[in-house]
Amino acid sequence: MLDISVDYPIRIENGGLFISRGLGHHPTRILESYELIFVEQGILAISEDQHDFHVKAGESLLLWPGRKHEGIGNFPPDLKFYWLHFGIIAARPAIQDALKLPIPQYSKIRDPHRFITLFRLFLSEQENRSPPSSLELILLLLLQQVADGWTESTEPAEPGMALAWKAQQLIGTQFHLPLTASGLAAQLFCNADYLGRVFKMTFRMTLTEAIHRRRIGNAEKMLVADCGAIADIAKRCGFPDVAYFRRLFRRLTGLTPLEYKKRYCKEHVNSDIL
Repeated sequence: MLDISVDYPIRIENGGLFISRGLGHHPTRILESYELIFVEQGILAISEDQHDFHVKAGESLLLWPGRKHEGIGNFPPDLKFYWLHFGIIAARPAIQDALKLPIPQYSKIRDPHRFITLFRLFLSEQENRSPPSSLELILLLLLQQVADGWTESTEPAEPGMALAWKAQQLIGTQFHLPLTASGLAAQLFCNADYLGRVFKMTFRMTLTEAIHRRRIGNAEKMLVADCGAIADIAKRCGFPDVAYFRRLFRRLTGLTPLEYKKRYCKEHVNSDIL
């Protein structure tokens, strides 16, 4: 038998998914723990020690313990965000350097679909009463994703980076069409090889990988929302070949579309802030 001792420098409290009913507002309070928030839809307006934040879809916010935070106005009806409370345990001196992550307070997540998948996995494991170490590992993966993101003040400084962002925006709006790397380059009036290089340098993935991830991410949402048959979802997400869609979906998520639907279709939803 292999025995592995796991000792993470964090302590999990709880997490959830908030879906607004268009009523109420975030309570005013001071917590003794950190709160990681990720907005999937809408805009969350919240202040911390009189510093206002307007967290948009695809962005994360880290609220600090001991600071007063409160909502700004009522929740908008389209608001949907994940939240997770945790504490930090002082690391042993021998491993401090290995555990340091530069976590920005306000950040844009590079891969929001992967981030949502990790949050859903956390909520599923929480519901199944998994050991705290399992939840702590998922939290570390979430924090790594935040550390790999960009702060809100970051602007594409290089022309190549700006071009990569434009390609990413096109992928976000045209993923359901017959989209290719060469087609993106043609729309942006640039060389396909150059676009591919600057895109990979900026987002750490190829254009084809980004298209696939955006399509699969949208398929995940449709499966959870029970938006029809798998073959229909595949076509609506840009996959005319259903068999290929199934293979790619399993490769990127670890589950078949049907397995994913059975596992996550039951939402972990709350309409009140805990």
